Amino acid sequence: MSARRAGRAALFDVDGTLVDTNHLHVTTWWEAFRQAGHRVSTHAIHRSIGLGSTDLIEHLLGEDRDTDQDEQISSAHKALYGAYSDRLAPLDGAHDLLHALADRGWRNVLATSAGGRELDALRRAIDADEVIVGTASADDVADGKPAPDPVHRALELAEVAADDAVFVGDTVWDMQAAVRAGVRPVALLSGGIPRADLTEAGAEAVYKDPADLLARLDDSVFARLEER
Repeated sequence: MSARRAGRAALFDVDGTLVDTNHLHVTTWWEAFRQAGHRVSTHAIHRSIGLGSTDLIEHLLGEDRDTDQDEQISSAHKALYGAYSDRLAPLDGAHDLLHALADRGWRNVLATSAGGRELDALRRAIDADEVIVGTASADDVADGKPAPDPVHRALELAEVAADDAVFVGDTVWDMQAAVRAGVRPVALLSGGIPRADLTEAGAEAVYKDPADLLARLDDSVFARLEER
C-alpha cells in the first residue's frame, strides 16, 4: 500500500449517485434475465443495483442457479445498456459538487462497480475529469460492494486514511462497504432506495441528490471534517 499523505478524500459511487442510470439498469437487467428464460421482478432488481454483475445474478437467482448462464445474462445486460451509453445524463449538481469539493481541497475518487467502456461513458456524462484524481473500478478489485475492497482501493488512490474520507453513495451496498472500510457514509436518495434502508445500512446523513448535498455542504460531514 502506498504511503499516506495529509489530506481529505471524497469517494463517490457513480450509478445513481452522480449519473441517472439506476432505472435504466433495472430495465436492461430485466430484459437480460427474460432473454435467458428467467422472470425476475423489477423491484428485486432495483434493490440489487450496485452489486457487481456476478454478485447481482447470484443475489437474484441464488447459488444453485445454472452458472453457465451467468456470462450470457451479463453480456446481454451490457449490450442492452450500451445502446444508451451516449445518452447518459448526470444527476443535478453532480458536476458542480465535484468541483466545489475540489475547490475546498478534497480529492475526488470514484469507487464503482462499472468498468471498461461503461465507466468511460459514465465519466463522459459527469464531465469532471479535471477534478477526479482516480477511479477504483470493478476491474481493480477482487470483490465488489458490499465488500470494502473498492473503498480501500479508492483510499489508496487518494492517499489518505479512512478517517479522513467520506463515501457518498445511493445503495445499501454502498453504505455497507463504507462502514466496513471505516469511512463515513453519506447517502443520496437519487437511486430510489428508501431513506430508512440507507440509514439502517449505516448512512450518517441522507440527501435528496448531489444538488441538495451541494446546497448544504457547509453543514455537512465534509465541513465538520474540514474543521478538525
